[in-house]
Amino acid sequence: MATRCSLATWNSNGATDAPRHEESPVTIQRLGIYGGTFDPPHLGHLILAETAVDTLYLDRVLFVPAGEPPHKAGASIRTSVDHRLAMVRLAVEDNPRFAISRVDIDRPGPHFTVDMLRLLRGEYPQAELVLLIGADSLADLPTWSRPHELFELACLGVMRRPGVDPDLDVLERQLPGLRRRIEWIDAPLIDISASDLARRIAAGHSVRYQVPDAVYRYIEDHGLYRDDDENSD
Repeated sequence: MATRCSLATWNSNGATDAPRHEESPVTIQRLGIYGGTFDPPHLGHLILAETAVDTLYLDRVLFVPAGEPPHKAGASIRTSVDHRLAMVRLAVEDNPRFAISRVDIDRPGPHFTVDMLRLLRGEYPQAELVLLIGADSLADLPTWSRPHELFELACLGVMRRPGVDPDLDVLERQLPGLRRRIEWIDAPLIDISASDLARRIAAGHSVRYQVPDAVYRYIEDHGLYRDDDENSD
């Protein structure tokens, strides 16, 4: 059974912008937040999200395609936001426990995670937010923008990764209170990365069975990851 993180107190004041998620608001007590470029979305993303729903007792996982995250500027994002959003929509459309939010792509940059969480807090004021990240991202958390504010806004659902063992004692000294905000996810170890998939496609290799069938067809139909000019339409 998952250990629930200790709750931070959130005081909401003032009005918020209209919701930007692609679903009607429902009563949600625990909402998983899964941000990323999803370039392309693959089965590893879906397995982590599905495992998080069961392990962390989430009511929903909200996929949040990134606008232009500061650590992936320029050429590191291989396809347009329209293509990435379309692929994520295809990847999650048959799972009622998944939904999509445009909150990060409908706002000006810079696109820091903490700002995205604050906007989602305004849209879901009664929900407990759980940010889904990998153990490698947890190790880098002190370098993120306003990390203290980030883990006050959301618990951290952290997926263990092979060969990655963050030193929680060091992290706790850097970010006091972090340890009690972590919930661990033991998901199947699926060694798929979006960057590797893009390289395989560029080299003319198949990525079938590593991405959802609908995403595979979309990539083929639009010639993605083969030529930069084709990826920008």
